Amino acid sequence: MKIVIINGSARNGNTLAAINAFIEGAKENHEIEMIQADKLNMDFCKGCGACECYKGCIDDDDTNQTIYKIVLADLVVFASPVYWWGISAQTKLVIDKCYCRGAQLKGKKVGVIVPGGSPLGAKQYDIIKDQFDCIVKYLGWDMVFYKPFYANGADELQNDAKAIAEMVEIGKSI
Repeated sequence: MKIVIINGSARNGNTLAAINAFIEGAKENHEIEMIQADKLNMDFCKGCGACECYKGCIDDDDTNQTIYKIVLADLVVFASPVYWWGISAQTKLVIDKCYCRGAQLKGKKVGVIVPGGSPLGAKQYDIIKDQFDCIVKYLGWDMVFYKPFYANGADELQNDAKAIAEMVEIGKSI
């Protein structure tokens, strides 16, 4: 299986620790590529409609090559820290730009990793899950996992053996 991971964090902290654990579990049986969203030269979607949801974006930036990788993937993993009760702007930008090939993204398997600074059960995790549930329903995706973590300090998750083991197991189960 071809797996594309969208890393929506600009830091080398909890989100990356979860991604690395997932990769550790999945790498043996799958081809994996991580896209670092904060490194992309990508303008926001203007809703111009020129793409007609299948032609690609008219912007001369990293949009088309990035979204085409998502089109070719069997599984797309969105990994984002919680920013103000939602996903990071970097993650949202990539999701918004998926519109340019939305018709080609139907039926994907997706996973979501969400480390946040509030204890599990806080409203922020529900808001993010609800947003992904809407996207999944609209595009006919199959959400194979949604994994929130409580990790407040920058290296807290990497020092949580149970959380890391959970992500390794999720990777192995894919």
